[in-house]
Amino acid sequence: MRLILVGPPGAGKGTQAVQLAAHYGIPHISTGDIFRHNMKNETELGKLAKSYADAGNLVPDSVTNEMVRDRLTHDDVKNGFLLDGFPRNVAQAEYLREVLADKQTPLDAALEFSLEEAEIIARLSGRRTCRSCSASFHILFEKPAVDGVCDKCQGELYQRTDDSEEVIKNRLAVYAEQTLPIIDFYRSEGLLITIPALGEVSDIFDRAITALSATVS
Repeated sequence: MRLILVGPPGAGKGTQAVQLAAHYGIPHISTGDIFRHNMKNETELGKLAKSYADAGNLVPDSVTNEMVRDRLTHDDVKNGFLLDGFPRNVAQAEYLREVLADKQTPLDAALEFSLEEAEIIARLSGRRTCRSCSASFHILFEKPAVDGVCDKCQGELYQRTDDSEEVIKNRLAVYAEQTLPIIDFYRSEGLLITIPALGEVSDIFDRAITALSATVS
């Protein structure tokens, strides 16, 4: 199984990625892990990426693409892989298609997790973090025993700036502009599978497996 996950922030892709990779016995490859590995090991690509990050600039597609291409040469991807966080735009999607075509290992599917904006905002803006121990809670799904107080250390719970509704809406606008177009790209390639990302984690996982089994031989 060669699979990518797509969908807006807050749709639960990271959680599902871990379970899907385990189910299919394939490596879960996240762009975050690739970046950390290259920077920690001070590879040439890692040094280059760090130079952009240290200057406060975004790492360009050319560097990200090369990191992903290199990762896909490792032995553990011979029986498949799950890409999480890549591609993020159509240019990256086209690059990935070329890399996999050269290897004669095309994608099996692009699995989209679909979720309404109101639900995304409710999920992300409801997170609360402890100032003392950094434990995480949610005002809807994982409430503390006492409102505003950490269950673990009785520290104060607060809403991080990046969990504010304004920041979340901005992230969704960026997603709509930069990443959403890959939905149409993979639809045109005949690879798109869309499932609703609403409900319990186990229910969403079951939907994903059912949809993939019905589509991917």
